[in-house]
Amino acid sequence: MWYVYVIQSTKSDYWYTGFTRDLRKRFDQHQKGLKGWTKKRGPYTLIYYEACTHEDDAKARESFLKSGMGKRYLKNRLKRFLSLTG
Repeated sequence: MWYVYVIQSTKSDYWYTGFTRDLRKRFDQHQKGLKGWTKKRGPYTLIYYEACTHEDDAKARESFLKSGMGKRYLKNRLKRFLSLTG
């Protein structure tokens, strides 16, 4: 399985979207500040993920979720969560 995920910084409204084969390991790397873009913005909350059978599907889904239409999709999908977290 491959996972497409979105994490949100607890310090700001910064979101990061990525994909991985091992979601727990990757999230732990983000939390420990081991990865470039997310290094100085943590800690994080995992706010969304999807499972994909193939790597190509995960890459395509990640690209979509990073697009304008994909960001609107996520905000609509996470509307309740976002209203609860301010």
